[in-house]
Amino acid sequence: MSGMGSMSMVFTTAHNTPLYSKAWTPTSTGAYAGTCIFLIVLAIISRLLQAWRHTLEQRIHDKAMKRRYVVVAGEQEGEQSLEESEAAKEISEKQGILTSRGLDEKVRIITAASRRKETTPWRITTELPRACVYTVQAGLGYLLMLAVMTLNVGYFLSVLAGLFVGELAIGRYASPVDDHH
Repeated sequence: MSGMGSMSMVFTTAHNTPLYSKAWTPTSTGAYAGTCIFLIVLAIISRLLQAWRHTLEQRIHDKAMKRRYVVVAGEQEGEQSLEESEAAKEISEKQGILTSRGLDEKVRIITAASRRKETTPWRITTELPRACVYTVQAGLGYLLMLAVMTLNVGYFLSVLAGLFVGELAIGRYASPVDDHH
């Protein structure tokens, strides 16, 4: 219990509350304002990372979907009877791809029936950037959490202001179901 003596258990408005270490203890009103501005910027960066991560996820998914198109070998136009061509037309409408020349029956979209959300194959070129962005995003979230845990009203309001400004500016690019820190 003696180690907890310096930690405030109620909100405080002191301008000399340390942030992250004793070395970062504002000694003037200007230094306190600078610390609050830093927290606002850090919170905005947190929201930027969340939006960037969502955009990255969309790009990864779009790339994976483009890999699903394959050319069917051995299919030639004009080699089918009338019945076969009608059946082929029905199938091609479901599986062909529309090109600038019209419907291309030689291209098929590979799909698999699934009840759960479709996942893309594991690839180091996509998983490594995803993991890096998520780790940085989580680290920023924890730094913001530690600032709020000082129970300094200025720090708390600065984090909220930064999240508000970040959401206002780029929130439309972030996924609506992303978790918040």
